[in-house]
Formats: sequence, structure tokens, C-alpha cells
Amino acid sequence: MLRRLLERPRSLALLVGCQFAFVAYFSLGGFRSLTSLFGRAGGPVFDYSRTHDVYANLSRLLPREPARPDPARPLPFCPEHSPFLVGPLTVTFSRVPTLEQIQAKNPAVREGGRYQPPGCEPRSRTAVIIPHRNRETHLGHLLYYLHPFLQRQQLQYGIYVVHQAGNSTFNRAKLLNVGVKEALKDEEWDCLFLHDVDLIPENDHNLYTCDPWNPKHVSVAMNKFGYSLPYPQYFGGVSALTPDQYMKINGFPNEYWGWGGEDDDIATRVRLAGMKIARPPVSIGHYKMVKHKSDKGNEENPHRFDLLIRTQRMWTQDGMNSLSYVLLAKLLHPLYTNLTVDIGTDPRAARRAPAPGHEGQRHRSSTSLFREEMLRKPPRDPAAWGDRGLSLTPHRPPAPNGTQAAPGITQRSPKGNGDGGTKVMVRDEGMAAARGANRSLAQGSR
Repeated sequence: MLRRLLERPRSLALLVGCQFAFVAYFSLGGFRSLTSLFGRAGGPVFDYSRTHDVYANLSRLLPREPARPDPARPLPFCPEHSPFLVGPLTVTFSRVPTLEQIQAKNPAVREGGRYQPPGCEPRSRTAVIIPHRNRETHLGHLLYYLHPFLQRQQLQYGIYVVHQAGNSTFNRAKLLNVGVKEALKDEEWDCLFLHDVDLIPENDHNLYTCDPWNPKHVSVAMNKFGYSLPYPQYFGGVSALTPDQYMKINGFPNEYWGWGGEDDDIATRVRLAGMKIARPPVSIGHYKMVKHKSDKGNEENPHRFDLLIRTQRMWTQDGMNSLSYVLLAKLLHPLYTNLTVDIGTDPRAARRAPAPGHEGQRHRSSTSLFREEMLRKPPRDPAAWGDRGLSLTPHRPPAPNGTQAAPGITQRSPKGNGDGGTKVMVRDEGMAAARGANRSLAQGSR
């Protein structure tokens, strides 16, 4: 019977077609990816040729008279779909607004970049964490668009800018780990949004809430990539995780110094932790990138492929349970909370420079060193997680003389000093001076 079936051209073509569909289904990530490739992607349809002002109808969110909380009458929950959403937004970068201009347009935002909707109980408390260094112009654009964007979604939110002190190689993933730890000290946030400073959302239906089951990659359609996903496992730009999901993947890796690699490492962690990547529809997850030149100190990471090879063995050891840093200062600006941190330097930077007087000597590459380390160290049990565990308090290395770091000192800055906020200074006895000043946006800067 099988022989007769194969002799018929139609039956043979049908069999081959079924096999092709079966292989394509699993290789492309299941039904969602298959339908997006061969058919029209699901989700709502928006006309991006007709955009709206980002501050449209924002005045409707302001309370007409001061609210008086009544314990006997708790506030109702905010609606699941906010009535203040307008859809596609007009995003331009022709002018950089000052902090005073942004603050005047957002009178309901409190010190530290905090907001809570009046008249209803928010359904999500979202912390937006932004790694930053020498991107003041980009930060001004993001704050200008992000505050009204989040307010119309009727979320309770706070914005944290994590500034890497000094001139050492930039480490985006480690700064995000620091921001998560410090944000969770302030409040029990429901959702953590890890946000690049140069990406502006273009549709306020892109809700800044977390998926309760899986980590969510949000920036699925950037103008940089022609408003499409560059590859199925891409996890860069803007992502969202609940605190439980973040700890389940052991946070983000700390060893990626420079540009590239950490996003693919995170996507692998999600899979190894038994979860999948959730995404909003492409028609909603639109982002526009602020054009910029390559950053000095954030050059392409030459070791990223070697680190990716080690992810499956090292993800339980490199992350939140191995994080070390020094919080140099915490400043509550009117529009955001600024964290200035010392996260150390790239340990491989010294290996790349030849020793004095031995410029002609041939050195072993970092690639061979990493591979030797992989062969030398036996893999640890992933269930062990090490002795440090996943605590939410920052791990501080002991001072050289064996003494512990002094506790943080909180002080209120005097009025009229121009800072417009509260300073939290953290001092470490025996610690060297900060290797760079905080160049985050100051009040009144352009």
C-alpha cells in the first residue's frame, strides 16, 4: 500500500509537504513564529502614519482637588485597559528638552521619578531601570516621552538611572543587576523593566507590565531593524521580568564588558530555567532609536562568543549571586532616581595590553585562556547555586585590611542647593576615590 501511495505524484507531494511543515514548525519556534512567517501576524492593526502627541489628554489624569484617602472606602482597581491610551505616538529628536520643561509637563510625578495614579488602585507596580553613562541627550529624550507614556497606562512606577562611574569598559548587564537590587530595596515592585536609554516607545498600547509566566521581550519592532525582529532568540533593547523570574535566571551575567553578547546569554538563561520568551504583537512593540555614534569605552566585546560557550555551565554561578559593587551615591531627582555605582573594571583588559619591554613577544589569546579554563574547571551542580544564594542585599567584598565597609549614610540635601532632591551617600572605609564623576542629567542641564 505504501508503494502505491508513493507512486502517486499528489500523495508524494502531500507527504513531503507535511514533513516540511513539521520541521518548519519546530525549527521556527512553534505556531506563533510559523504564522508570522507564512501568514499575517496576529494582533491589532495601527496606522503609524497618523500619530498623536505624547502629552495628549494627560491633563485628564490630574486630580481636580487633593485626594483624601479614606481607609473605610478603599480605591477601586484601575481598569485593565486604560481609557487614556491614544495608540501610535509622534516621536522626534529635533530638540532636547530641559529637565525643567519635562517637570513642568509632568506635575504629578514625585521626587525620584515616582508616580501613582489618582482615583484608582494600580494593577501593576513597575520599576524602569536604565543603564547609563555619557548619554545625557538620550536620557532627556527618554524621560520626556516615557513619563506621559506610563501615566496614561495608569501604572504605579518609578524610574531608576544606574550610572557607571569612571572610564572603564561599560557593562550594561551588571548595571542592570545593580539597579534591580537597589530598586527592590525601595519597594516590592511587581515588574522590572530593563530599558536601554536610546529606545523610545512609539505606541502606548505597549503596556509596561510583566507576563506572569515568562520573561517578556518588549522591543520587538525597532526602526533600526526595519520594525521587525532580527532573529527569533533576540532579547535586546527593552525586556520585562517579574522579580521571581529575574531571580530564577540568576539575573543577568556580570562578565560581559563592552558591547554585545549579554542579550543572547540572557535568552539562553531563560531557556535553561525552563521558561520561554513572551512578546507583544509586532504592531504594538514599535520603538524608535536615537541615532548616535559608537561610544568610547563601549567597544565591541571580543570575548562575547567565548562567554556564550560557557553560559550553560556558568549561568548558575555568574549573576545576582556573584554581584559585587559599591554604591557611591543615590540622588532623588524630580524625574528619576540616580544611582552612581562603582562596578569595578574588566579583568581581561590588562591581558590585552603587552607587558612593557615585551611588545614583540607573542602572548596567548584570551580565547585560548577561556577554553583552557573550561577544560580545567569541572562543571558545578546547577542545583547547588553556591554558598551565597540569591539574596537581595549587595555583596560587598572585604576591604584590603579585612574590615567591613561602613554602612550607608542618608542625609537630606539643604533646600536651594540646585539638586532638587535627596542624596544618599554610601562610604566605604579604605575604598579608593570614585574613578569618575556622575555626569547624569542635572536639573536645568540641556
